[in-house]
Amino acid sequence: MSQSYQSILFETDDHGIATVTINRPDKLNALNDNLLNELADVFKAIQVNEDIEAVIVTGAGDKAFVAGADISELRELDNRSGRMASQKGQQIFQLIEDTRKPVVAAVNGYALGGGAELAMACHLRIASDNAAFGLPEVGLGLIPGYGGTQRLTQLVGRSRALEMILTGKQVKADEAQQMGLVNDVTKEDAAEAARSLIKKILKNGPIAIRNAIKAVYHADHQSGYQVEADLFGQLCETEDVMEGTSAFLEKRKPDFKGK
Repeated sequence: MSQSYQSILFETDDHGIATVTINRPDKLNALNDNLLNELADVFKAIQVNEDIEAVIVTGAGDKAFVAGADISELRELDNRSGRMASQKGQQIFQLIEDTRKPVVAAVNGYALGGGAELAMACHLRIASDNAAFGLPEVGLGLIPGYGGTQRLTQLVGRSRALEMILTGKQVKADEAQQMGLVNDVTKEDAAEAARSLIKKILKNGPIAIRNAIKAVYHADHQSGYQVEADLFGQLCETEDVMEGTSAFLEKRKPDFKGK
């Protein structure tokens, strides 16, 4: 299945894996207002589409995942419109993070500014060996505004996050993996590596996958332990748990139904 957008390519395969491709290669896939609107639309559709089980987010071409925001649009912002633009980006990237289906960023080339923030909003990140990450907003007199100050700190710690944000420096794929910003680096096509990872994930219980994502994203909240216990209890009454435990005891592969 495929659907037409102006700045995004969206398609799904027979395995229930959707691919969202940022498609502005002539602009190094830079984010603009229209593209953000399309991202919101596509992820709202993904969340309610029961045929979609997981998502890959990538960029068109091999030079850039997303090389930042559209600078010409930033120049027009004042205090009020700047705050609104930041809040809009935060809300859309939160929509991605809140997707209870695995979302994997396949980072091919540059992921800078809003591109790094988009990758961090995904649950997992696979990088090509030519990928580079950076938050260079201070060089424009700005700070990351789409959740980057928060998510980078959660992923790599306060000290490393401050170093990247205050210097605006870029880190290559291998260093990004060492920092914990990237899950894996591949010499192959990043989207194919992401697809292989997703297939491993989807062999497991679908309800458990959704609840695991929800529980992990409550880890920084005081309520996190209670959320984990509540979800664990709910899972104990599912058919998937009965199937999973029976398959283990019977030494066979489970046949999960998502019930």
